This record gives sequence, structure tokens and C-alpha cells, in this order.
Amino acid sequence: MTITYTDIAKMIDHSLLAPNLTERQLEAGCRLAAMYDVATVCIMPYFVERCAKLLSGSGVLPTTTIGFPHGAHRTALKQAESLRALDDGAKELDMVVNISKVLSGDWQYVEREIAAVLETVRAAGARLKVIFENCYLEETHKIQLCKICGELGVDWVKTSTGFGPSGATPDDVRLMREHSPEHVQVKAAGGIRDLDSVMVYRQLGATRIGASRTADILDELRSRLGLEPLGGSASDTKTAAR
Repeated sequence: MTITYTDIAKMIDHSLLAPNLTERQLEAGCRLAAMYDVATVCIMPYFVERCAKLLSGSGVLPTTTIGFPHGAHRTALKQAESLRALDDGAKELDMVVNISKVLSGDWQYVEREIAAVLETVRAAGARLKVIFENCYLEETHKIQLCKICGELGVDWVKTSTGFGPSGATPDDVRLMREHSPEHVQVKAAGGIRDLDSVMVYRQLGATRIGASRTADILDELRSRLGLEPLGGSASDTKTAAR
């Protein structure tokens, strides 16, 4: 099967979530994402409105996080965060589950919370990714979360925030794809730093990748496809990969 540049570029959510990024770096990251024509920019919540303006007309969507990175916010606060982000122009939201409630086995709470945020997102015509933060979970937790998210009809289940002790793994993506219905997609995030890793996750069924080393990944792709490099520099947004 022939892989095109767009096939891979439109898998990438360019991550601009490191707390030490300056506004100049955030703006540079948005422009870099537009130049590489990725799927979205996942940016700090306070910067969504500016991000949406910078990306206007580019084909790259502004996105942000909810309950990030620990998932411990009250449900009402996650809903309020969602409303504000959507009002500011976000088109997709990445929400962290309440990890404590998952580990406590309070599945009713977990389901109610995801449903509440999903209702808010759907009312705005937007899409929702649910972050499990798999590094803290057992296989049974992951499978139950896939079941809940499948029944509710979220858009993506996502491996990690990138701020836990570890990020995406092939085993987790394989498990999440196996236990999610076809209408729920899988996003791999955390520690994905090169094109070969992206291709592995794609083969395992991931349709989105969270990455901060977008320029490196897509420049390598263009090289392999015999395309001219775009010349983007990640220096303004260089951080530990998330």
C-alpha cells in the first residue's frame, strides 16, 4: 500500500503542552504545524483562542486538554473547562479520566463523568479523546475503559498524557484497538519521537499520534518519499518529547 505525506501528517496532533513554553514558542509551534499541515495543534488551554486565530484557514484544527494532566478535577470543572475551550475555538478535546476513580473501581463515576463531558462536546459539534494514562493502570482497567468509551461513543481512546512515568507502548495500542469498537479510534501519545515509531503505531491501528517532534518526523517522511524538506525548525518549541 502506498503511503502519502498527507496520510501521515494528518495523523499528528502537534503537542505544545510543556509548561515552560513561552508565548513566542507557542506561536512558532502553531505556525510550524500549519506549515507541515498536520491534523491538529494540542495547546495549553489559555492559548486556545490565539491558536485558533493563528490556524484559521490552514486546515489544521486547534485542540486542547481537559483535566490535565492528572484527571482529578471535579466533573463540573471538566465541563466548565470544556465549555471555555470550545468557546475559544477548540474543535477536539483531550480529557484525562479520573485515574483515582478508575483505580478505585468506581466505574459508575467514571462513566458519568465521560458522558457529561461528551455531552458538552457533542453540543458544540466537536470531538472527544479520552486519555487513560495507562502507565498507572492494569490491563483490566484499560479493557473496562475501552468498554465504557465504546458504549458512550467517544471519538478516540488515548494512551497517555506524556507527563506520566511512561507513554505509549505497542502492547497498549494493540489492546485498546482490540477492545474498542470500530467507531472508536485510538490515539498513541507519549515518547513518540521518530517516524519508525509512528509507522508501528499506525500498523497497530492508531489513527492519531501525539508528538512534539513533528518537524523531525515529517522531514524524515518527506526524505523517504523523495520530497523536498519544508525547512521547519523545532528549535523554538524544543522541549522533552511529549
